[in-house]
Amino acid sequence: MKLIMLTAFLGLVGLSGNVFAQAKATGGDDNTQYKAKTVYDFEDDMVEGDLQRPDGELVNSLKKTEHSSLIEIRKDFIPEMLKSLEDI
Repeated sequence: MKLIMLTAFLGLVGLSGNVFAQAKATGGDDNTQYKAKTVYDFEDDMVEGDLQRPDGELVNSLKKTEHSSLIEIRKDFIPEMLKSLEDI
């Protein structure tokens, strides 16, 4: 079973190399120039359509809620800093 799977895998890998090795198509010129502006004339054709709008009312969202800060300032921070300076 492993031999069959290995053979199938190697066969697919061998065939996939041909996909990447294809040459560039030589049907067109490399000097293709495009117009800066394109105009479509629909004068003879009847173009019909409806304005699409959502069915329902506009719903306003709630105001942004304010949360308390997740950072707590320690009250003993400055005394601990001074104590660490004394140890140095």
